[in-house]
Amino acid sequence: MIIDSHCHLEYEPMASNLTNVVKRALNNNVKYLLSISTTNESYLRILDITEKYKNIYGTYGIHPHETKNYKNLKKVEIVKKISLSKKIIGIGETGLDFYYDYSDRIIQKKIFIEHIKAAQELSLPLIVHTRSAEEDTYEILKSEKNKKDFKVLIHCFTGSKKFAHKLINIGCYISASGVVTFKKSFELANTFLSLPNDKILVETDSPYLSPEPLRGRPNEPSHIVHTVNFLSKIKNINPEVFGKITSSNFFKLFGELN
Repeated sequence: MIIDSHCHLEYEPMASNLTNVVKRALNNNVKYLLSISTTNESYLRILDITEKYKNIYGTYGIHPHETKNYKNLKKVEIVKKISLSKKIIGIGETGLDFYYDYSDRIIQKKIFIEHIKAAQELSLPLIVHTRSAEEDTYEILKSEKNKKDFKVLIHCFTGSKKFAHKLINIGCYISASGVVTFKKSFELANTFLSLPNDKILVETDSPYLSPEPLRGRPNEPSHIVHTVNFLSKIKNINPEVFGKITSSNFFKLFGELN
């Protein structure tokens, strides 16, 4: 069994063909899908999707790119949104993106912390996006964990090995996307090779970042098998066993699913 821990099923081209997308996932032993919120609008679509499909779950959060439009978002509103459905099992994606700086960095940090407060209150895992913001991301997570611990999943990790191990040391889980399979991702592959297996999850981030040999095409959950096969090969583990390991890690974070 494989679990796609991070996809955007409300995005096209998947949204208008979702039944077939889900069938292809199941045919590739991808049993559960977690669709990740980026805006209030995407969250409403996720609520509809999770109601229609038994094996799809969701999260609520505001992507760092979008925080300029949610400057006044508070923990109480995040908690209220999550209460709308029992199939909302995580908070995010949230975090910091200083690569594009689509939103002011101060606003990004402020809204990131509001998401963290909600994760602390609800004891739900926080799904973190971080790009070109390693030091700030780490310091915020470490500081807030010292106040009250909470679960963290770093999604689509592409950072340095040093950063990865600092995150592991404060109890974070780290997710691999199709990027790890890219031919020029030698350092990233080496980073995942160095990480403990009991801290790794897998994801597609679909419709983005299709793994080799499908790079350049729209991504979908069924493609995650290529990422699992790549990681299992470099770690010298049977792919089916590695899929079970990453699924077990998912359940440690999010709890058992019905």
